Amino acid sequence: MTAERPEVEAAALPHEGANAHSAHTIVIVGAGQAGGWAAQTLRSEGFAGRVVLIGDEAHPPHERPPLSKAVLSGAAAPESTRLMKPEAFDALAVQWHPGVQVHRIDRAAKQVLLSDGTVQPYDKLILCTGGRARRLAVQGADQVPLHTLRTIEDAQALAPALRPGRSVVVVGGGWIGLEVAATARQQGAEVVVVETQSRLCERTVPAEVSAYLLALHRAQGVRVLLGAGVRGFARVADGADSRSEVLLADGSALVCDTIVLGVGLVPNDELAREAGLACEGGVLVDAQCRTSDPHILAAGDVAVAPSPWAGRSLRLESWQNAQEQGMAAARSALGQAVDYQPLPWFWSDQYGMNLQIYGMPTPAHRVVQRGDPAIGSFVLFYLAGDVVQAAVGANAARDLRFARRLIEQRKPVDAERLADLNTPMAKL
Repeated sequence: MTAERPEVEAAALPHEGANAHSAHTIVIVGAGQAGGWAAQTLRSEGFAGRVVLIGDEAHPPHERPPLSKAVLSGAAAPESTRLMKPEAFDALAVQWHPGVQVHRIDRAAKQVLLSDGTVQPYDKLILCTGGRARRLAVQGADQVPLHTLRTIEDAQALAPALRPGRSVVVVGGGWIGLEVAATARQQGAEVVVVETQSRLCERTVPAEVSAYLLALHRAQGVRVLLGAGVRGFARVADGADSRSEVLLADGSALVCDTIVLGVGLVPNDELAREAGLACEGGVLVDAQCRTSDPHILAAGDVAVAPSPWAGRSLRLESWQNAQEQGMAAARSALGQAVDYQPLPWFWSDQYGMNLQIYGMPTPAHRVVQRGDPAIGSFVLFYLAGDVVQAAVGANAARDLRFARRLIEQRKPVDAERLADLNTPMAKL
């Protein structure tokens, strides 16, 4: 994802006061977190025109992180994930189309064709189409039930299978796979995690963080298989019941009650591609959230944006980015000055452990440790020279807030003082 996005000319709505846009229409495709925040921001910024919110899910805008934790475990109802209370959503006065897909974007006519046969014109179009759970194209994938976790319906379908006496195989040792594994284990199920790479979350964290996650899950009784490819699935008879089998590349097999796929996200950029927008592993946008068409913007999991913190363009799959980029796209659509280049922030909750990542740690960085993983609270700082570039920490929210400031300020620090728990972070 290193290709540069084509430059486009700004094409904002005219700025003549809060109600100047009352004759204009802004269409938002995707009613998840990014789309919901885009709609809310348009109104909070004074846009009085038509806001059309189109979502292929039946639910109003909601957050997805709780689906793999509180909702999956039954500790919270699906309604708790909503971005706003029903009366607040109603107050936005948006034209909401739940359970409807956009079939085509007609850029020349500036309109979208909906799956219900209607045509919706736009002055500005914001794509918040997100992504879908990746599937595996292997033998037997259509012969056994394979769960994924992306939607409320996914969580509701999987939850009954996570109980004592049941066995679960999670294919994929990334974030969603590990969160599902943690929830399943806490519900009393027997859990095996199968990861094709040599370590957990290899794509997103350095080796020392992968080792910490591995120790955490094994300490909770999860069996973790690394470097284990999946060659297929099969049905097996077990008395009166039918169970599933995960066939591994080494010839062995795992028999279980439930299989969960956590093998990544596929960006829903087909609509943009078919409309001729520049795409590369998602919809390419600039720091103003604009696509290669100045009347179309994109935000959230589907958007590939330049990141000075990574030194390249990338898609950020995070709660933070879905919210903040949705807000930035809305402001950009209104012609406001926007320069969206956030410090990446990601978090995950597993077994009561809260792990947070700021920035983009790489193997080239020097690692300075503060605290001790053995006692459950620590921060790993990643330095280039004497400047903190990134930080990863567990159960250390306060220190991480100061770490974020150090990263953003690019302020030189003394590594020994950084590691010293007797030196308050505030003094650094």
